[in-house]
Amino acid sequence: MSDFSDRIGNVKAAMADRNVDALCVSVGSDLPYLTGYRAMPLERVTMLVIPSNGRPVLVVPGLEAPRVDVVDGAFDVYGWAESDDPIAYIDQLLHGATSVAMGDETWSRFVLQLQERNTARDFTPASELMAALRIRKSPLEIEALRNAAHTVDAVVDEMAQVRFSGRTERDVSREVIDRTIAGGHETMDFWIVASGPNGASPHHEPGDRVIESGDAVVVDFGGYQNGYCSDTTRMFVVDRPPHGFDDAFEVLQAAQAAAVEAVRPGVTAASIDAVARDLIVEAGYGELFIHRLGHGIGMDTHEHPYLVEGNDLVIEPGMVFSIEPGIYVPDDWGMRIEDIIAVTDDGVERLNRSDRSYRVVS
Repeated sequence: MSDFSDRIGNVKAAMADRNVDALCVSVGSDLPYLTGYRAMPLERVTMLVIPSNGRPVLVVPGLEAPRVDVVDGAFDVYGWAESDDPIAYIDQLLHGATSVAMGDETWSRFVLQLQERNTARDFTPASELMAALRIRKSPLEIEALRNAAHTVDAVVDEMAQVRFSGRTERDVSREVIDRTIAGGHETMDFWIVASGPNGASPHHEPGDRVIESGDAVVVDFGGYQNGYCSDTTRMFVVDRPPHGFDDAFEVLQAAQAAAVEAVRPGVTAASIDAVARDLIVEAGYGELFIHRLGHGIGMDTHEHPYLVEGNDLVIEPGMVFSIEPGIYVPDDWGMRIEDIIAVTDDGVERLNRSDRSYRVVS
């Protein structure tokens, strides 16, 4: 991706619409989105300053400056030395700015230091500006997300051929990680292997529970490939499904498919959530679906838009998000099916292509 000048131009236009004098982004994905550089979360400040008028400047520790590649001359780089006061330099760059949009993930001490320099400045969250720009993906971004999705699809298919029983969740999760990295991901973001009763906890961390015959196992994982994220969930059953599992899984599959079918430009995020939720409620499992239907994905695993009751955001072409209904029976089992989908001009493309049926493993 080398369209950083265009992205910064779009930022400046959005700033003008919102009467924002300057945008400051530090660690987090807004920075690589605008510059291609992902900052390490150091105690040393890194900050891209984009004034409404004038050249953007990336203020970065001198020892990190060699990692910055200014691809298309979209911004200047100031590498500060250990004896410098980078906050004072950023304050100079903000001279005259009274309305400043500050990156949501900026360390609070840097924000407080800038506030101390000029108490007349009004700081607002940068997400109010950046989310509207990042929520629609370009064709190149969708291609990157598609490639990441295909990598984890292949891992799901590979895991369907391995043994689960007699192994700990932690051991199986290591195999998921190793296979995903071998498949092309640079790093992992998360990995969930939740067996038996642990499956009822949607964000369970793999532990030392030994997987047994008759367990349902939730496998949910994702990471980064060429700067963009993957995220998928598939179900595995060891030898045979537990009591009541098949009936619920049939409902879950129908709800997930119906929600994907309901996605098209012009509908709201809340309405898509309602399609899946209504089917699950009608089948008697409503109280067991305990989270939103989905979340946006891009350079972050979770970003806008969020598919949840009350979100009346209108869906547009280029938006990419998960569809992941779940049913969770406390102390017994859980289940979830998750695909990443991209909104097209007249419907939807599933980026994940692996079989959504549960896999029977030994």
